[in-house]
Amino acid sequence: QVQLAESGGGSVQPGGSLSLNCALYGSFFSINGMGWYRQAPGKERELVARKTSGGSTDYADSVKGRFTISRDNALNIVYLQMNNLKPEDTAVYYCNAVGYHTNYEVFDLWGQGTQVTVSS
Repeated sequence: QVQLAESGGGSVQPGGSLSLNCALYGSFFSINGMGWYRQAPGKERELVARKTSGGSTDYADSVKGRFTISRDNALNIVYLQMNNLKPEDTAVYYCNAVGYHTNYEVFDLWGQGTQVTVSS
């Protein structure tokens, strides 16, 4: 059984910082990539940042220069450091992991989501 465990998030004033962590547990063959998405009320889920096992990184234009994604490949943990947060960053943030099970079937897992609220 492969599972994701998220932590972090919370409430902060504009300009503040928060961090999110996501760990992948269980037995699997490999990970293609891990990342973070978010969904604000009334909006579709969107990519925030993701990192592939090959080392490439993608960021949403709206977070470039403010958010940093990093990954510990040995521990299968992905981190999201969010600085200079803005009210429009308010959303539920979801961790995502894509890879292969030990039987080589693809998995595409989502975390339960963690709330990030930016408000004065």
